[in-house]
Amino acid sequence: MNTPLDLTLSATDLTVAICDIPSVSGDERTLADAVEHTLRQFGHLAVYRDGDAVVARTDRPGAAGRVVIAGHLDTVPIAGNLPVRREGDVLWGRGTVDMKGGVAVMLRLAAHVTEPARDVTYVFYDNEEVAAEHNGLGRVSRSHPRWLAGEFAVLMEPTSATVEGGCNGTLRAEVTVRGTAAHSARWWMGRNAIHDVAPVLDRLRAYQPAQVEVDGLVYREGLSAVGIDGGIAGNVIPDRCTVSVNYRFAPDKSEQEAFGHVRDVFDGFDVVLVDSAPAARPGLDEPAAAAFVAAVGGTVRAKEGWTDVARFSEFGVPAVNYGPGDPLLAHADDERVDVGDIETCETRMRAWLGSAG
Repeated sequence: MNTPLDLTLSATDLTVAICDIPSVSGDERTLADAVEHTLRQFGHLAVYRDGDAVVARTDRPGAAGRVVIAGHLDTVPIAGNLPVRREGDVLWGRGTVDMKGGVAVMLRLAAHVTEPARDVTYVFYDNEEVAAEHNGLGRVSRSHPRWLAGEFAVLMEPTSATVEGGCNGTLRAEVTVRGTAAHSARWWMGRNAIHDVAPVLDRLRAYQPAQVEVDGLVYREGLSAVGIDGGIAGNVIPDRCTVSVNYRFAPDKSEQEAFGHVRDVFDGFDVVLVDSAPAARPGLDEPAAAAFVAAVGGTVRAKEGWTDVARFSEFGVPAVNYGPGDPLLAHADDERVDVGDIETCETRMRAWLGSAG
């Protein structure tokens, strides 16, 4: 896309324009090209590209440190909900919540806050909505770690314009029960693994998830069955049944500690870790984080889901989630955002970037 985005548009109208450029995960090139071409027009920004991730940085003598503002360009698949339609103060359509309203705010800030009190790195990245191995922020952190250096980061995921600190970690494990295969006509010759999986489900039903306070915020944990697999044919007693479980764990635990807890819950069974992603502490005691909270106001709450703040946490940058849109509407077919959220985020972020507090 050779035509630049019009950054004189309001953040609301810019959100519409960006959403109407489809960018389902793996197909972000057109939007990434537009973002790069647009930002290269501004002389106060140095612009870099890695795949379909675009990074723009200010570099001002005397700036009071550096902060990072990040957001992903991709969306989940379109479900007949583009182009965007506006009804009063609500934008309806794919990406309006997750998270092109936030991307629009970032672009407006990058273009118009030309002399921020802190240097700013804006990161627009690809493939957040798919497997972690494809995540553009992770790729940039490996290829160009200096691009992401900073004292503090804001991930503009949807939070209804409320600061959400840190995030829960997540892991998936498989709990397997073994049996003995037999013909179903002679079922007594075998041992049915599906029948024997009942104790695994009993432990899940009896499990009492914790609520854990970390740095003043309370994170709700959860341990849930998310899949079950067993049996190979309609006339065979199954010799294996596997329950897939998902554990959402608070940031007081490492990934290893979280998996150890899951193994304890299912002691006596075969438990294998399939994948995991770390939690992130809120880091609100860091001066840069405290300054951000003071600037944007409101009550801080815990982030219950997993977000890329955990990636920043891994390389030592405290980060929070803050952006327009109700996170409960992310990925929904009726995805929609109140334009007031977009305007509020832009106003508050501008005030923060203009303050050296």
